[in-house]
Amino acid sequence: MSTSPIRVLLCEDDPNLGKLLSDYLKAKGYETTWAQDGVEGVKQFHRGTFDFIILDVMMPRKDGFEVAAEIRHESKQIPILFLSARGQEEDTLEGFKVGADDYMTKPFSMEELLVRIQAILRRTASLPQAGEEVTKYKVGKFDFDYNIQQLNLDGETYRLTTKENELLFLLVRKRNGLLERNHALAAIWGDANYFNGRSMDVYIAKLRKHLKEDERIEILNIHGKGFKLIAPEG
Repeated sequence: MSTSPIRVLLCEDDPNLGKLLSDYLKAKGYETTWAQDGVEGVKQFHRGTFDFIILDVMMPRKDGFEVAAEIRHESKQIPILFLSARGQEEDTLEGFKVGADDYMTKPFSMEELLVRIQAILRRTASLPQAGEEVTKYKVGKFDFDYNIQQLNLDGETYRLTTKENELLFLLVRKRNGLLERNHALAAIWGDANYFNGRSMDVYIAKLRKHLKEDERIEILNIHGKGFKLIAPEG
């Protein structure tokens, strides 16, 4: 039985690099749509159905961060990989804040790009699927439904991003015990490097903000080891 090719939206304004990346991905079996600026990228996203997004940060008309924010408004789950000629830490963190799954600094090899894409797709595909296990939990006053990425409190619903959802899932499964930092990084980000670690800290802060309505809930930072969710089951 044949499987459908992975559909990639590539947004890259450099005509030489864009053609090179597009031709390479097509040669590797990816169905690739190439947009040469941010506005065109958003248009292509709404016209088609995609499994993976590659965004250059510095693009005319709309930069990669703006495009990612619009995509995330429509889809919390589709993987996004940023490409940038700049290596500043603040750019990397900004990318993760708007929902990036990974970040590559130019120049890079085609082989490294392919490995990154495959790793992200494996992580996405390996998440628990609906019906496979119990994925509804009481977290203090909150109802947490992993399958539909939602937190509910007194009739108010908050839609979690994919990384918020995955991280809370791991914390709940380790409730009142230690969630090792490197384990969470490997499971969600695929690599325990410095930038991924900073990204995870951003998402921990977001979860603390979401859960602050129940003063009994804490996410403790266990220095040098990881995190601990302190929360009653109801």
